Amino acid sequence: MIYKPLAELLRPETLHEYVGQEHLVGDGAILAQAIGSGNIPSMILWGPPGVGKTTLAFIIARSTGREFFVLSAINAGVKEVREVIARAAEAMVPPVLFIDEIHRFSKSQQDSLLSAVERGVVILIGATTENPSFEVITPLLSRCQVYILKSLDKSHLDKLLDLARRAMEEQLGATIAITETDALFRISGGDARKLYNAVEIISRTLAVGSREVVIDNATTTTVIQQNLAAYDKNGEQHYDIISAFIKSLRGSDPNGAVYWLARMIEGGEDPLFIARRMVILASEDIGNANPNALLLANSAFDAVHRIGWPEGRIVLSQVAVYLACSAKSNASYLAIGKAQELVRKTGDLPVPLPLRNAPTRLMKQADYGKGYQYAHDFHGNFVEMEFLPEALKGTKIYEPGSNPRENEMRASLKGRWGEKYMY
Repeated sequence: MIYKPLAELLRPETLHEYVGQEHLVGDGAILAQAIGSGNIPSMILWGPPGVGKTTLAFIIARSTGREFFVLSAINAGVKEVREVIARAAEAMVPPVLFIDEIHRFSKSQQDSLLSAVERGVVILIGATTENPSFEVITPLLSRCQVYILKSLDKSHLDKLLDLARRAMEEQLGATIAITETDALFRISGGDARKLYNAVEIISRTLAVGSREVVIDNATTTTVIQQNLAAYDKNGEQHYDIISAFIKSLRGSDPNGAVYWLARMIEGGEDPLFIARRMVILASEDIGNANPNALLLANSAFDAVHRIGWPEGRIVLSQVAVYLACSAKSNASYLAIGKAQELVRKTGDLPVPLPLRNAPTRLMKQADYGKGYQYAHDFHGNFVEMEFLPEALKGTKIYEPGSNPRENEMRASLKGRWGEKYMY
């Protein structure tokens, strides 16, 4: 017998069955009132994975008697959007158009939605795990309400777990006892879908040859580790593969970098997540050894955001190869860490008077700004002054890396500061 995945089998169909998000759909809450009145605005549902964004969109459409169209930003483009809008224009009642992961839509793809949303041809419900202020174009965002969905708490997870246990008992004809939940909740990370998947895999595995199943932390960990590849591309493997990718870039191996990039692409990883990590690496691990790395990585993030998928993979590949082949330096990363540690140890040391701002007469009378020397008034645009608090005078925080560009910076600093910072 073929069974539906547990997450699909237990998907709620009414608000009464829906678990969580009481601030939106509880008695008298704003979205519950809108659903009750049938007056549904276009909206963006923003929240972490597995908290019920897709389910809530489905319930809204069902509760208001509207046709429900679904598009995924991973594999839908402008053509698919226009086809749905053309069908929606023929409906007596504006249908709901649900777009999962709307943050993956490029600007042109989002633009294609504007007219239909503005004219009320469709009720748009977009789901995103990313801040819509950054990922959704302003004209579209201004036409939508943004509702923030919260992570599920323990009481929600306990309720879902009981539903899952009873469903699996019915399917397997076995008695299931869940004696410990820590490992289940840790693995799920507050994601209802992952919790259901975990319970289903563990129950089916342990029920082979037994009519009594006991799920505790040890069995949960053992079974999930054995079934990790089938269970979770967004959990441990997600972090292991991005770690391998970053370490390949840091280790100057473009072959490893492109391989792990391909693994993420084939696994459905969010391209903007990959691009963001490359921006961080360009500053943390390359820094001033090659300042162009940060510019290129940032341009890649913008390009992927604008042109969308699948062409964005070419941009990611180009920049991954460039970053892997670049000279490396973590000097700036170490410098800010050292500076923060210094601040934590020394507290709020006073700003030297010459460096203070003096916008009022009283401040000038108190010698704020007195003795400050404007660097551009001097030869070479440099004059030796003290720019640290008195207690930290002469402290070297930034140590240039050993690479051609930072060696030039070291020589320049030594020429200006002499023996003060011992460059």
